[in-house]
Amino acid sequence: MTTLMWCGFCAAIIALAMIDWDTTLLPDDITLPLVWAGLIGAAMHWINVPLFDSVMGAVAGYLSLWLVYWAFKLVTGKEGMGYGDFKLFAALGAWFGWSALVPIILMASVIGAVVGIAMKLVSSLREGKYVPFGPFLAIAGLTAMAVGPQRILQTVFGILGL
Repeated sequence: MTTLMWCGFCAAIIALAMIDWDTTLLPDDITLPLVWAGLIGAAMHWINVPLFDSVMGAVAGYLSLWLVYWAFKLVTGKEGMGYGDFKLFAALGAWFGWSALVPIILMASVIGAVVGIAMKLVSSLREGKYVPFGPFLAIAGLTAMAVGPQRILQTVFGILGL
């Protein structure tokens, strides 16, 4: 069952990344079942995350980006991300546990910033347009699955010279 769970995770994450890149939307029809699949997988011991860590990861994942969204909106008057990003990060928290959230968001942010800056430099990102964050969360989630969240942290800190 574990292999089947992770195959479903990969399929959903890849679909979400492609949809978000194309439409700047992360559909609830995929994000919400992904959250529940992580929670159920933890409860049934189909994934290697204790249920408490899975629940806390889902809650912390959602609330952390929700807080960033509202802080950004209060300061700038603009929306910096969509609610789908909160739900995707909640799903990653459900699948990997709360302790994986910092490495995942760090990796997603670094890659997103590099890609966004590169697109701006080659003028493929016009004024007023933005790069969706979901694909970078997806890349970080797939990387966490492949090498583990701690390896992400070590690599990002190594790149940054910390």
